[in-house]
Amino acid sequence: MNGPLAEIGIFGGSGFYSFLQDVREVKVDTPYGAPSDRIALAELGGRRVAFLPRHGKDHQLPPHRIPYRANLWAMRELGVTRVIGPCAAGSLQADVCPGDLVIADQFVDRTSGRSDTYHDGPLTVHASLADPYCPELRSLTPAVCREHGFRVHECGTVVVIQGPRFSTRAESRWFASLGWQVINMTQYPEVALARELNLCYLNISLITDYDVGVEGRPDVKAVTAEEVLRVFRANNERLRAVLASLVGLIPHARGCGCADTVAQGRFSE
Repeated sequence: MNGPLAEIGIFGGSGFYSFLQDVREVKVDTPYGAPSDRIALAELGGRRVAFLPRHGKDHQLPPHRIPYRANLWAMRELGVTRVIGPCAAGSLQADVCPGDLVIADQFVDRTSGRSDTYHDGPLTVHASLADPYCPELRSLTPAVCREHGFRVHECGTVVVIQGPRFSTRAESRWFASLGWQVINMTQYPEVALARELNLCYLNISLITDYDVGVEGRPDVKAVTAEEVLRVFRANNERLRAVLASLVGLIPHARGCGCADTVAQGRFSE
C-alpha cells in the first residue's frame, strides 16, 4: 500500500453509504480474519474517510460475533488514526431522552468471551484506559451536534452488555442505580482495541429508547428492536450531517496522548 488511503475511520450502519460520494470499496485482509464487510473509501468534509458497517451491510452479525479485532486492524492498515464510533443506545436515566446524543467519556464492560486484546504475548503491554475516549475529539463534538438540532450530554458512562438479548428489569435497575447513563452492546471491545492500536476513538451514542429499569418513567415498556430502529431512522439524516461536519473540523495533527497508549503500557527491564 503506497501511503495512507484514509485518515478517519467511521463505524456505523449501512445507511451511511447514501451520503458518501465516489465510493470505492476495498477488501482488507488481517491477521485476525476478515472484517465485518468490505470497507468504503470516500472523501467527506475534505478528508479521506474509511467506512465500515460494524454489523455487516445486511446487519448479519450480532454484537458478540462482530470481528472487532479485524475491524480495527483493517482501519489502521488503511492509514486511519482517528475512529468515530456512532451507535444506537438505550437510556438508563430519566433525563437522558430518546433522540438525545451522549458523548461517552467512560465505559463499563459487562461482556464475556469476546476477543478483546492484541497483546497475547510474548510482549506484555498493560494499556491504560483510565480515559478511554479521545479528549480532543470529544471537545469538538457537542457544539457540532447542537448546530444540527440535537440535545447533547457532553459526558456519560456506557455499560456494554453481551447481547444480543436486552436486559432484564433487575439488571437494568442495577445499572441505573450505579449512575450510568447509557447501555449498548458494541462499545466494548471496540474502543479498547482502538486504543491498543494507538488510535483516537470517539463515541456518539444516539439514544433510541429508555431501558426497562429507568426510575421515574412508569410508562417505560420492554425494549423492542422495532422501536430502536424507528427512532434511529427518524434521526439518521441529522446524525449523518453531524458526522460530515465533525470530520471537517478534526485537526490534521493530533493534540492528544492517544498515540502513546501502547508505549506507556510496556514494561522495561
